[in-house]
Amino acid sequence: MSVLSIQSHVAYGHVGNSSAVFALQRLGTEVWPVHTVQFSNHTGYGDWKGRIYDGESIDELVQGIADRGVLGTATAVLSGYLGSADIGHAVLAAVARVKAANPQAVYCCDPVIGDVGRGVFVRPGVPEFMTDVALPQADLVTPNHFELDLLAGTETRTMAQVKEAVAAVQARGPRVVLTTSLVTDDTPDDAVDLLASEGGRHWLVRTPRLGLSVNGAGDATAGLFLAHWLRTGSAAEALGAATASVFGLLARTDEAGSREILLISAQDELVAPTRTFEVREV
Repeated sequence: MSVLSIQSHVAYGHVGNSSAVFALQRLGTEVWPVHTVQFSNHTGYGDWKGRIYDGESIDELVQGIADRGVLGTATAVLSGYLGSADIGHAVLAAVARVKAANPQAVYCCDPVIGDVGRGVFVRPGVPEFMTDVALPQADLVTPNHFELDLLAGTETRTMAQVKEAVAAVQARGPRVVLTTSLVTDDTPDDAVDLLASEGGRHWLVRTPRLGLSVNGAGDATAGLFLAHWLRTGSAAEALGAATASVFGLLARTDEAGSREILLISAQDELVAPTRTFEVREV
C-alpha cells in the first residue's frame, strides 16, 4: 500500500506531513511525501521561518515520481493544509494522474480551513477551493465540526443536523466523511465525539476531553483513518482504530505536558493503543 501525501511540513514538531507520514509508515504503509510548505515549526508559535511552495513545484515533484514509473502503484492520495488555491489545483492534478494510472486509487482530502474559536485561518481563496473544487473530487473527506458546517453551508447543533450536513457533503462527491472534534447538544462537557459516515450509515466514538491544545492531531487522524479504511474497507473499523491511536498519543502528550505531540516516544500507540473505545451506530 502506497500513499502520496501532499501536505505542509515542519522541521521541528509534528504537523502536516511531519505528523501523518510517520504514523502511516508505522502502520507499514509506504509514503511518498510532497510538501506544500516547509517551515521551521508550526505557526501556532507565532514565529516561524521557511517558505510556501507554489503549484509548479508540486507538479515538478509529482512528475519526478511519475518518471520512476510508480504512480500506478499508489493506492491513495492524501492532502492536508494548502498554502494557496494554486497549490490545491496542483494537488488535484496529482490526484488525476494517480487515478489515471490506477483507477482503484482514492483521494482523501483533509479540508484544513479553520476551527471553532479560531475561525478561518487559511489564506483567501482556500475555503472556496475546498468547497467548490476539491470536495467534488474527494472520495474521503475528514473535516472537523467547524469545517463540516462550512462545507455544508449550515450550522449544526444536534446529531440530526450533523447527519444532514454530512449528507449534503456526500452529495457533492465524497462517499466517506469523518467528522472530528464533534460537539453536539448530546456531547457531555467532558467528552468529544468523532463520527464516520458511509453508505447512509453513521458510527460514533466518544472519548474523554483532554486538557491540552496541540497541533497535528487532525493530520495524524486523517492519515490513520485512511490507512485503516484502505486495509479494512470499513469506516466503522477505521474510526475505532484511528481514534484509539490518536487518543493514546494525546493522552501521553498530556501526561508529559508537551506542546508537541509525542509521536516518536509514544509510537506504540499507533499499532497497539493502550485504550480502545466503543464504536456505535447512531
